[in-house]
Amino acid sequence: MEQAPQRSTRQRTAIRATVDQAGRPLLAQEILELAQREVPGLSLATVYRNLKSLVEGAELQVVQLPGENPRYEARHGHHHHFLCRQCQRVFDIHACPGNLARLAPAGFSVEDHELTLYGRCPDCRAAT
Repeated sequence: MEQAPQRSTRQRTAIRATVDQAGRPLLAQEILELAQREVPGLSLATVYRNLKSLVEGAELQVVQLPGENPRYEARHGHHHHFLCRQCQRVFDIHACPGNLARLAPAGFSVEDHELTLYGRCPDCRAAT
């Protein structure tokens, strides 16, 4: 069943622009703080409601790292992530080691994979 087009609101536009401009996956709280520059009265509930709609409409995707709150990013091709252990920001990695089927136990079929690197980003490295 096809979804009806979502109504464009000032809040939705600010949330989408915030995610697009960030260039990295953002937590809902980060989206709230950045989008409030455009829409000062924006609430966290409104952010979550719009994020849900944008994900359902395939405009955004959820980045779920183990032990972390979900982050949101614009939909783009297959890629991986880097989590800075100091500032907790997540960054896209646009490289992939390729076919990881050779790492699976004999007889297993690999259908997908996710790779997360952990360390410190350039900003945090420079601060120490």
